Amino acid sequence: MPARRQAAGAYTMHTAYLTHPICQRHDAGPGHPESPERLSAIDDRLHAAHLHDYLTHFHHPPAATREQLARVHDTDYIDWVLSVAPATGRVQLDPDTAMGPHSLEAALHAAGAAIKAVDKVMVGTVQNAFCAVRPPGHHAGRRSAGGFCIFNNVACAAAHALATHGVQRLAIVDFDVHHGNGTEEIFREDGRVLFVSTFQHPYYPHCGADTVHENVVNLPLPAGTSGRDYRAAFEARALPALDAFRPELILLSAGFDGHREDDMAHFNLVEADYVWITEQVMDIASRHAQDRIVSVLEGGYNLSALGRSAAAHIKALAGL
Repeated sequence: MPARRQAAGAYTMHTAYLTHPICQRHDAGPGHPESPERLSAIDDRLHAAHLHDYLTHFHHPPAATREQLARVHDTDYIDWVLSVAPATGRVQLDPDTAMGPHSLEAALHAAGAAIKAVDKVMVGTVQNAFCAVRPPGHHAGRRSAGGFCIFNNVACAAAHALATHGVQRLAIVDFDVHHGNGTEEIFREDGRVLFVSTFQHPYYPHCGADTVHENVVNLPLPAGTSGRDYRAAFEARALPALDAFRPELILLSAGFDGHREDDMAHFNLVEADYVWITEQVMDIASRHAQDRIVSVLEGGYNLSALGRSAAAHIKALAGL
């Protein structure tokens, strides 16, 4: 449960929910699928299910610092993003990724929320955490934006855990329907990090299927993949690799765009599949990581499906 019984009638919260109001002010343009309404859809669903009452809330996590960003992004890329961030209007970082007047601040606080969640989990304030943030991050590489992503939130959190909390083995599980190419680029030479990514292939960003690195487990799956086929692939490849790696902390790139109602891609997952993924990762975390999980929002663009799926994921994290 999000609230674990310790004595008759006594409960203690163990799942954190981190967000920041500036994340809803990032505006990529009219009709853009990565819209502010995404966070509202999650929040509304949590309220409807009365799940907020079972979570520990952190609504103003600090912005990521330059030092924290520079652990995963080249300094000239950071400087470029800072220099082109508009005071008015909108600029394109790539054909899919736009910045408005509030986008830089939102991106800094999105990365900062993931970093703060790692701090909370590692010191034992909470057992796990979900970061409801935008813009997403897993397509941002060392020196590139892409796929709606400016800074790589989960990578910043992972590097922070390695640099400041003495973590020696950390796993990142990316279940977004798109391959986490930025995260892979950042960590594929770092044996302290196991990167596991499930994704539709062939599909954007058109890479990952041929990766050969000891610390990368990519699971390219075809369009039309069902929940049953997804689970079979995850059980066959991802879970044994995670168990053998024995991570001390698990980070999730939590994308819900594989839902059958989301027309951004062509998987056929439903809420129960996201619950199953969450529970499998929680089992690994229970055995090796003292239950420590930080989940960071990535994709999910059908608002109803996103709200329901994220709420189901958070409910599972909370043990309800």
